Amino acid sequence: MGHIDDTLSYLLDLDGEEIVYDGGYIARFKVLKIDATAEKPHGVSYSLTFHAADGRRLMGYDNAHGVAHRGGRFVERPAAFDHWHRDETDEGRPYPFVSAEKLIADFFDEIARILKEQGDG
Repeated sequence: MGHIDDTLSYLLDLDGEEIVYDGGYIARFKVLKIDATAEKPHGVSYSLTFHAADGRRLMGYDNAHGVAHRGGRFVERPAAFDHWHRDETDEGRPYPFVSAEKLIADFFDEIARILKEQGDG
């Protein structure tokens, strides 16, 4: 077996955490260790979400469900469920999962983008 991404344990440790930002924004982490499958090859089920003060989800990364690739019907689709929602209307776009560390970094980069766009960053 290949070695398990060392940062997966860090990601798992974030389960249940909430980070409250100025303006009432909240980052939430839900991470569970699962048996690896074709759809979830990393052995984790995760949902990293960022919410407005009123509770609306503004952005999130998760592997809870598959998403269609943009492009033609004949585009080769990977089996993995990893994807992200850039904003509250985005139904999901594929996310190339590299490591738990990069996932966490990308999530916080997107939070910074949103706060800057909202004028709160």
